Amino acid sequence: MSIETMPFSKALNAGLRKAMEDDPRVLLMGEDIGRLGGVFRVTEGLQRDFGAHRVLDTPLAESGIVGSAIGLAMAGFRPVCEIQFDGFVWPAFDQITSQLAKVTNRHEGRLSMPVVIRIPYGGHIGAVEHHQESPEAYFTHTPGLRVVSPSTPNDAYWMIQEACLSNDPVIFMEPKSRYWPKGEVELDASALPLHASRVVRRGTDVTLVGHGAMVTTLLQAAALAESEGTGCEVIDVRSLSPVDYGPILDSVRSTGRMVYAQEAQGFTSLGSEIAATVMERAFYALEAPVLRVSGFDTPFPPAKLEGVYLPDADRILEAVDRSLAY
Repeated sequence: MSIETMPFSKALNAGLRKAMEDDPRVLLMGEDIGRLGGVFRVTEGLQRDFGAHRVLDTPLAESGIVGSAIGLAMAGFRPVCEIQFDGFVWPAFDQITSQLAKVTNRHEGRLSMPVVIRIPYGGHIGAVEHHQESPEAYFTHTPGLRVVSPSTPNDAYWMIQEACLSNDPVIFMEPKSRYWPKGEVELDASALPLHASRVVRRGTDVTLVGHGAMVTTLLQAAALAESEGTGCEVIDVRSLSPVDYGPILDSVRSTGRMVYAQEAQGFTSLGSEIAATVMERAFYALEAPVLRVSGFDTPFPPAKLEGVYLPDADRILEAVDRSLAY
């Protein structure tokens, strides 16, 4: 078994490198991803090793990036687009939701769209407006798109490769606050398929569920709860669309309680959908209503206020206490 320790960003870089080595049709495109290696250095060194014809520095035009990728996919390529920051995706939103997501259905399955769109998202980096948002619900609401979000370097390494193998478009949400922490990467085999949820901590009293950077916060909350005698089971959703409900429902049927936490606003969010589905499919196992902890229903605030806006371990533990009080 070959295991290396590396940051999340380097794991993504290694995964992209492997995908490009395995399939000459895989190419990368985005703003400053070539010579610079990307704002977060995820593509560092790839243009040097694969050439400017496979790692393309594009104009500052997200609509053009995605529109070009759709054409390339029609021509047999497998483009991977980088959107530099989450708040920059909106100029490409029409291309993604009106064209990319619908092409295969429009052609009754005869034309596939193997396009990956990488989007760094979320807070915790003290950035300015348009650089810290959580737009995942817009894409999970769109039929025809697969949406995933790794939370560990190992998942980053394997999930980006699996996304590159998909014949359907994949929105690949990268929690930018996780780019720098290191973790073990198993280089020989993926532990889970792309669209599988994962139990990351066992517990008996309350099920904590989340995705992306929030998984780390849930683990912090679970550790604090354990010191007070409460066992929290933590589940990383990983795939936001489709959602693998099996591990979530199994856990809720065991604990009888669930808290979903996310950085995004709470109204009509991924947490809303998962909470509703759990209450539909595991109602008689619940000892308390499913509770949600989220960002507030406001635009993401200035950096100095992000600590108030983003859920932390204390807000999650408050929800755990409310759940146990029923």
